[in-house]
Amino acid sequence: MVTVTDAAAQKIRNMLEEQGNSSHGLRVGVMGGGCSGFQYKLAFEEREDDMDQVVESNGVRLFIDVKSCLYLNGVKLDYQDGLMGAGFKLENPNARSTCGCGESFSA
Repeated sequence: MVTVTDAAAQKIRNMLEEQGNSSHGLRVGVMGGGCSGFQYKLAFEEREDDMDQVVESNGVRLFIDVKSCLYLNGVKLDYQDGLMGAGFKLENPNARSTCGCGESFSA
């Protein structure tokens, strides 16, 4: 479903350890909004909800709700740190188009 790169997994683990929540996972979701129709949501959570799909990739637990699963199949979560800034980047093969900032997409 969702693949986490080495760089993203390391950053997620570091952030969880800094917060003292190393047992938590990362919620990856899709919600309406953004300039292209849908936007991604990332948040740390202690546990999954009843209807979540739980995916483990590169040692990181991901919680994905049922509706978001429709849009996230085959997505790669990466972390990039460069001169233009640092942050998580989602590469979504299901997106028909993305906005200029890369934070929203249309399906």
